[in-house]
Amino acid sequence: MIEKLFLFLFLIPALSVGQTNPFDSADIVYYGKDSFLLEGTIVPDSLKENSYDRLPLSYKSIVRPPVWDLSKNSAGMSIRFLTNSSSISVKWEVLNNFTMNHMAESGIKGVDLYFKNKDVWQYLSTGLPTGFQNESTVISNMASEVREFKIFLPLYDGVVNIEIGIDSGSIIEKGLKNKNKEIIFYGTSITQGGCASRPGMAHTNIISRKLDRDVVNFGFSGNGRMETPIAQIISESDPLLYVIECLPNMLPPESVTDRTIPLIDTIRKNNADAPIVLVDMLGSTASALDKESEKSAYKINSDLKTEYEKMITQGYSNIFYIDSKNATGSDNEGTVDGVHFTDLGFIRYADFLIDRLSSLGLINN
Repeated sequence: MIEKLFLFLFLIPALSVGQTNPFDSADIVYYGKDSFLLEGTIVPDSLKENSYDRLPLSYKSIVRPPVWDLSKNSAGMSIRFLTNSSSISVKWEVLNNFTMNHMAESGIKGVDLYFKNKDVWQYLSTGLPTGFQNESTVISNMASEVREFKIFLPLYDGVVNIEIGIDSGSIIEKGLKNKNKEIIFYGTSITQGGCASRPGMAHTNIISRKLDRDVVNFGFSGNGRMETPIAQIISESDPLLYVIECLPNMLPPESVTDRTIPLIDTIRKNNADAPIVLVDMLGSTASALDKESEKSAYKINSDLKTEYEKMITQGYSNIFYIDSKNATGSDNEGTVDGVHFTDLGFIRYADFLIDRLSSLGLINN
């Protein structure tokens, strides 16, 4: 009998956070989108095909098919709520059950739980995906008091539906809308979050937490190309600032010259004042020895700098340029494949951007 009791006590801790505990499931009640606040989007729910899309349904016939498909990914979105439950579970269904050979599935289609610890968002755990349909107890054994929570949604897959499970008899309420103006990012696979190990580690989400400000992610893997439809939709908001980090996707390279000023002009048609920050390209780590890679990065950055200087000469206001040299450190240890960031790279890059934006007087850090 003692041996059986010992075995039972030994096995209980092995039920890791992120896996459903069968002993708790009978007491969990699930709540849908009416019970939490969706953040990281500037598109009204009524205009979307699905709440967790990043573009309106009308854009399906306007943008290129790859951009539309990527817009179904929930990168940069989060849900926020308050509850006094002693445990939190999550059910979520993903659109594609997507996988990649250089990015963890927890980042592609997992969910991250944070809570407001005093005035700081603190990580708790990750709901690990198992397929299209997922269910996970992400935290348990909490003292029963009201806390505010945030769950970051998948970076490289779409969310069909998500529900929050709490103890029966506990309360759940929407978080209050953040009154600070949002920051809007437009860019590439790195902007979208490739290749963070979990959603909370994408730089847009790190910046959102550190500044306690909504950050909207228009990163489209391989397809952040300074295109007019994206410029149009982001121009219709009044953000604190725009960050444009499209250079790695500008093909052919000559398109930097062709598209930079038209992108700015399109934004300015609806938003004459918000600062627009152009970030140049952080070259591949291979450029330390690969001279062609080094030359290519230098050329595309020079082209962007030339367009920026043209605008300054022509009297454009509130346009800024950031040189990304050493943005992820000087040791070349911030990527998974020489290009896409690891968590280390994202942390360093987020801190780099916060420092540069603060130095430019665009944010208070």
